[in-house]
Amino acid sequence: MDEFTKISGPVPKDFDAEKADNLEDIEKQFAVKAVQHLETYWAILEKVKGSSLRLTKMDDEIYAHLKSEFPDFDPAATIDENEMKSKSGKERWRKFMMAYDKRVDDYNFGTMLRTSPKVEYEQDTTIFGIALFPLEA
Repeated sequence: MDEFTKISGPVPKDFDAEKADNLEDIEKQFAVKAVQHLETYWAILEKVKGSSLRLTKMDDEIYAHLKSEFPDFDPAATIDENEMKSKSGKERWRKFMMAYDKRVDDYNFGTMLRTSPKVEYEQDTTIFGIALFPLEA
């Protein structure tokens, strides 16, 4: 059990994220876990080439799904945060991620994303999102 779950407990089955308050303590716990994931992931990337890294048993399926839902997506391009987080962008990403509910652990967990695969995690090159597996896989 990770520290976040020890502190906060498991997510209730009837939890509705759309109706949840953005409580500062929860956001802080969430940020801590996201940074822990970032540090772990970067440590792996320093040892394994990203193109050969497999984060889940479903990486190929997830990437094929990404390409079908976002045919213009270029993994080498810089992420347009405004487009990704626009109302229509959020709807597209939410629909995409919901396909992995009950199939991938933490399928919709927020994460820190590098805006480009050519840069490291830095203040100006990192954004918060929900799409680690398809973008980094």
